[in-house]
Amino acid sequence: QVQLVESGGGSVQPGGSLRLSCTASGSVRSIYVLGWHRQVPGKERDMVTEMSNNGIIAYGDFVKGRFTVSRDNAKNTVYLQMNRLQPEDTAVYYCHAGAETDGYYKDYWGQGTQVTVSS
Repeated sequence: QVQLVESGGGSVQPGGSLRLSCTASGSVRSIYVLGWHRQVPGKERDMVTEMSNNGIIAYGDFVKGRFTVSRDNAKNTVYLQMNRLQPEDTAVYYCHAGAETDGYYKDYWGQGTQVTVSS
């Protein structure tokens, strides 16, 4: 089992920046990928970014060079630096881990952190 705890959400004006953090605990050696997804009420959860253990990174199309994911393996923590935030980035951001559990791939999610972009 993997546990994920996020921090760093909040409110910011358009054009501003926020940095999210997510620390994993438990069976961290079983993790394949770490990343972030976001969800607006009434809509599907979208991938923001994912980073594999071998450093392959994917971003959602809407990121457009504004966000950067990084990972500190010593701290079992993944970060999301978000710059040039816009109102449409307002959502609950969820940390995600894909890990092997009991021989199967399993998704794990944090509790979510609210990001609000508004003037």
